[in-house]
Parts: sequence; structure tokens; C-alpha cells
Amino acid sequence: MRRKFIRNLFICAFGAALLLALGLRFQASNNEEAASSIVSANVSVQPSISTIVTKSYAKLSPETENSESNDDQIIESMDETAVLEELAKNAKNEVHISALPAQTVNTYQVTAHYLNVRANGYPKSKVIKVIEKGTLLEIVRTTDNGWLRIKGGGYVHGDYAARVSGGIAMETSLSAKPKQGEISDVVDTVAKIKQAEDLLNPVKPSSTVGVDSGLSEEDIAVIFEGTDLEGHGLEEAILQVEEEYGINALFTIAVMKLESGNGSSKLAKSKNNLFGLNASGGDAHKRAFSFETKGDSVRKFGQLLSKSYVGKGYTTIEKIATKYCPANSKWSGLVKNIMKRDYKKLDLI
Repeated sequence: MRRKFIRNLFICAFGAALLLALGLRFQASNNEEAASSIVSANVSVQPSISTIVTKSYAKLSPETENSESNDDQIIESMDETAVLEELAKNAKNEVHISALPAQTVNTYQVTAHYLNVRANGYPKSKVIKVIEKGTLLEIVRTTDNGWLRIKGGGYVHGDYAARVSGGIAMETSLSAKPKQGEISDVVDTVAKIKQAEDLLNPVKPSSTVGVDSGLSEEDIAVIFEGTDLEGHGLEEAILQVEEEYGINALFTIAVMKLESGNGSSKLAKSKNNLFGLNASGGDAHKRAFSFETKGDSVRKFGQLLSKSYVGKGYTTIEKIATKYCPANSKWSGLVKNIMKRDYKKLDLI
């Protein structure tokens, strides 16, 4: 899991550095055209910085291992400290920030409990960080499919953020001479790329259900391997529940596994009910809710937990157990054991 993430992260870092370098090249040939280009890219970096990132990270991509490029053959392992030091040295000699024409910026407030910021504007794009409800975002563009482009990089979906105001903001560009104190901005940007790894790794489960899991769709697919829950497209629905309602994805998966016998129960197969929702009384199967898809069952579970449990103070697995399954005193322990096993399975990848 970590190897796959680092590979993708550094590919993105290289691509970003290359795009920034191209922005500066346009500036050198035509200042006015460069100013327009850099407004959309926010920031550009000298080719020497791009070269450092390229040489450090190229070997981590499987596609580059057979490349004839000299850059791809230089570094077998990554010395992140050395990269940062070299970036700082180059920035000191080459970076200068100057004001460019104003750009319209709208302020949005996050409405979901936890919201993933993705590298690109589509659902399966890599998550680069997670932000909490109430966070204010400066949005510079809205895509045709409803994603919001954040000033400085990243996208969130417009369904989980509400516009609160509009305004004007100044963008910046890079030129040949540095100003005192501006070097740290470049180094900080690279450091944040490194820190993104911690945001994307699965978080060790606890009894609190309102903690972000750090799971990706790929992680959940691994957890479902070999069970009857595999191949039903449940990954997106589970992460939507975490984003919209703040329900930890590992917890949702554990309850799902326990209540549906890993997707093999009669309710799961005949009614797409993975959680035993409303299955009580004399004829539990008849009373149980029926869903068009298994994903609909997941979303209903999220709504129920948010409104009737977490929203009323049932914020731990132990507390939820007393209301969700009072007849089984071992329910909370069983759920937590499943969460631990699933987390361990990801930790071994």
C-alpha cells in the first residue's frame, strides 16, 4: 500500500514540477503571456528544481523503469532531505514572487463532516488531504461536472461545500530575483507533498466512530477480497458515508461483514440489506428493509447512524452496541475485532 502510494505521489510531484517549469519558460519569452499562464497555474519553478524532482522520483514509476532517459537511470533510492535542501538552494538564487493581475475568487464552506481533497476533479482521483466541516475554501473555478478547484491546488465536490461569498484575490508568479523570506514558501510546498503520505495511509481503528479512516477505494477492495461483498461497487458508497456523515469506513465495513455474514446472508442476497436494517420482531426477514442496490443499503446505514446514533451522543462502538444490537453483549467486541483484522490486512501490503 505504501509503495503504491509513494509511486503515485512522486509521479504527481514530477508532473507538477514540470508544468511549473513550463510556466516560467513562457514568462521568459513573453512577460504578458506568462502572466496569464501563471494565473491559472498559480506558481512556476525553474527547470533546475524540476530536474531535481525528476531525478529523485523517476525510478518509482513502473512505466519509467525501461525508459532510455538518463534522468530515469540516476537515482535508485530517495533522499528527501537532500531534495529539500537542493530545492531551497535553487530557490534562493532563482525565485522571485511578484504581483499579477487579480483573479476572481469565491469562498465556500465545507458542509460534510469530513471531505476529501482530491488531486483532480473526479471521484477516483487520489486524495491529497482531508478537511473538516466548516473549513473555508477559496475556489477559483467550477468544473462542468460539479467539482470546485481550490486556490493553490486540489478539488472538492460542490455537493459538499456551500458558497458563502465572492471576491478578488491577487495571484503570484516567479521571476529571476528572490525576495527575503520567500524561499520558505517553495520548501513548504514540497514538505506538504511529503506529509500527504500520512493523510492517505489507513488510520489505526479505535472505538470512536467519528474518526477518518484514511481508506481509499483500493484499500476497501482489498478488504473485500474473497468475500461475497467483492465486486458490488460498494467502495464509493462507503467513502461517501464517511465524507457526508463522518462515519468511519472501517466501522461501516465491520458492521456490514458481521450483520451480513460477509455478504452471504439471506437478507444480503434477496433484499440487498447488508446491515439487518429493521430486521426485528416475529418475522424479521419480512420486516427487514429491501433495497434496489447494496450501495443503497450502505447509504441508508450512514443516514441512520448519523441521525439516530452519533447525532444523539452514541459516538463510540460500545454505546452504539447498546442500541443497535442490545441482545448480543459481544457485538461491540466482534465489530472491533473485524476492524483490527481489516486494518492489519492493509498494513501488511
